[in-house]
Amino acid sequence: MNAPTLSPAPARVLTPLVLLCLGTVYVVWGSTYFGIKVAIETLPPLGMLAARFGVAGALLLLVLRLRGAALPTARQWAASAAVGTLLLGGGTGLVTLAERDASSSVAAMIIAVSPLFAALFGRLWGERTGGREWLGIAVGLVGIVLLNAGELRATPLAAALLVLAPLCWTFGSQWSRHLPLPPGLMGSAAEMLTGGGVLLLLSLLMGERWGAPSAASLWALAYLTVFGSLLAYSAYMYLVAHTRPALATSYAYVNPVVAVALGVGLGGERLGTLGWAALGVILTGVLLVVWPHRAPTGAATEPTAEPTAEPTAGEGA
Repeated sequence: MNAPTLSPAPARVLTPLVLLCLGTVYVVWGSTYFGIKVAIETLPPLGMLAARFGVAGALLLLVLRLRGAALPTARQWAASAAVGTLLLGGGTGLVTLAERDASSSVAAMIIAVSPLFAALFGRLWGERTGGREWLGIAVGLVGIVLLNAGELRATPLAAALLVLAPLCWTFGSQWSRHLPLPPGLMGSAAEMLTGGGVLLLLSLLMGERWGAPSAASLWALAYLTVFGSLLAYSAYMYLVAHTRPALATSYAYVNPVVAVALGVGLGGERLGTLGWAALGVILTGVLLVVWPHRAPTGAATEPTAEPTAEPTAGEGA
């Protein structure tokens, strides 16, 4: 395969499969913030992620090979490594490191700006950003300012990591649509294996050490591996390949609500009045960005003429 397969612009129709993938990413990824917090209580952050994605990627690759799927080409492995490094190393990795010094609730609230960054990065590849989306971006940034003013109880390093994480995640997501990734779930397997390898290397370079993990941390790691990686990551990459950028990252509209509910209800975290106000402002901005566009009267229903490279043929932390 010498060039990525070109396909029409992502469809805007909410098919049953798209809705199922959205629901999976909304609920499961909302719970992973709390899962990460529990896991890193007794496990090294980057080493835990390397195990999570390495095991998930290996299991998925094994199942696909048993079903007759072809291994990725060298070019596809290289593209998968680029996406895996940005999404898993930069996105999930930075969030996990930040959660050592920040609550899972605050982490999820900052990551809620992902659709806003996606709308910006989408312009690099010809995605149009309308007036309402620009308004949503501005409103979301106001929410982040409110959060920093009253609820961001974290070290300066943790705060910086939480801002860099969605930048890495959304840029990698948009770039992936223009790279020659392996088809189907093989793309998820390759990205998790390569991303897990990068995380393992970083863990070794940072001198992380493994102690005796608690049962709670091990259960959290198992949940993150099976549900957060195998199930939700594949669902997300399907959304990236088949929907517009703002909708693919609209998990940020629900994830903070799930994360705050678990953090406050189970983790004993506290969120003040200004924090709840910031959450409402951020979600309002996200809603403005992801709200479906109304087609002009009499407009053609065919996809737009600008092609995009489809990274996977049926999938997609």
